[in-house]
Amino acid sequence: MEFTTQHFIALAPLLITSATIIVVMLAIAWRRNHSQTFLLSVAGLNLALLSILPALKVAPLAVTPLLQIDTFACLYMALILVATLACVTLAHAYLGDGGSGYPGNREELYLLILMAAAGGLVLVSAQHLAGLFVGLELLSVPVYGLVAYAFFNKRSLEAGIKYMVLSAAGSAFLLFGMALLYADAGSLSFVGIGQALAATGLPSSLAQLGLGMMLIGLAFKLSLVPFHLWTPDVYEGAPAPVAAFLATASKVAVFAVMVRLFQISPAASSGVLSNVLTLIAIASILFGNLLALTQSNLKRLLGYSSIAHFGYLLIALVASKGLAVEAIGVYLVTYVITSLGAFGVITLMSSPYNGRDADALYEYRGLFWRRPYLTAVLTVMMLSLAGIPLTAGFIGKFYIIATGVESHQWWLVASLVLGSAIGVFYYLRVMVTLYLIEPNLRRHDAQLHWEQRAGGVMLLAIAVLAFFLGLYPQPLLNLVQQSGLAG
Repeated sequence: MEFTTQHFIALAPLLITSATIIVVMLAIAWRRNHSQTFLLSVAGLNLALLSILPALKVAPLAVTPLLQIDTFACLYMALILVATLACVTLAHAYLGDGGSGYPGNREELYLLILMAAAGGLVLVSAQHLAGLFVGLELLSVPVYGLVAYAFFNKRSLEAGIKYMVLSAAGSAFLLFGMALLYADAGSLSFVGIGQALAATGLPSSLAQLGLGMMLIGLAFKLSLVPFHLWTPDVYEGAPAPVAAFLATASKVAVFAVMVRLFQISPAASSGVLSNVLTLIAIASILFGNLLALTQSNLKRLLGYSSIAHFGYLLIALVASKGLAVEAIGVYLVTYVITSLGAFGVITLMSSPYNGRDADALYEYRGLFWRRPYLTAVLTVMMLSLAGIPLTAGFIGKFYIIATGVESHQWWLVASLVLGSAIGVFYYLRVMVTLYLIEPNLRRHDAQLHWEQRAGGVMLLAIAVLAFFLGLYPQPLLNLVQQSGLAG
């Protein structure tokens, strides 16, 4: 096939991210400098983010048989790049530049995050099973290293090994499912599979088995019940900025490709598979929230709550008509904002690096009297995750409920309401802990290094954004409406 200028413009976000990876790698080989590596990574990600604007002008465009750049891909590319930028900023604050910083090599962390982000960009624009697999592996493999990056901490190493083994099992299911689907449909492209399934009315048992096995592989990556067992351990063991990346950019990419696969072939989400998705959604919502109730570790609590949040998102995927794609877009944006804020507070509490992250709930007792700014941010994030009105999380939940009601999925709506009620309890428990008065407590705000101040400013911006979208969600709604799959 012949490449034109339009193809390069459409591919610009991915090309610029890939070029940044090469520049950062050469810069590390030439001279190890933490701040230089950070600045190069941030510059590259910002350029990639800006290049989405010209890419929108040439969309939709099938760049190769594997990749389709359309408005849907552009929205999720932007979301992944923003989440990656936030995680890189948090990583810089976390690793520190002073003598009290991280004891190992710091620069490779940025390289691995950039490579995983490139995998995410491939994944959201995939229109072919080969593109999906390449993107998924490029996203997953660097994350194994990221999770185990604090190699001298045995929890981090354990988390890395657990994630690698279970992720490999998920990939095996995914490949087997693809093989069965190819055997039945005779095509690897999403459109070809959609047409082959539509031609026969209901998908054959072979196609359903293939789609089911693919669903298991993707559910592993999204940590949906019953494939969620790795989540709390990996979240707890991973360094805080890596846990933030895992909870946001990584999961958004996988969910976006799942939406594309199910929307292009509506037959895929009918019949037995629809019932399986419904069961997984209800189980994820109830198990995620109930298990979060018992946690005294903030990272594990956020891990279990993320299982519940992706259960809520499955409601829109099961509905798969009307408002569904719009609701998923709105919910993912609000979820990314609030997760970045919550993990950002843990990151800044854990800096400079000292053996383990400050993730135990008792370390947050009376935080308001020591770090009032961080407390304000964490309070807003907890309110938003609970879906309290006037925060971004409320808008996301409202849309998901509207989608469920529109398609008469009453069991799913009931489980969402019940799950949200349980969620309010443990989010409020975290908030109450922040404002407890400790005996002999003097009020002061800890002195921050400049790199931590950059992280702090970003967190305040995230908190303001969470409030702004709760009060005036129209810009977000317009953005998501324009990025439908039809676009």
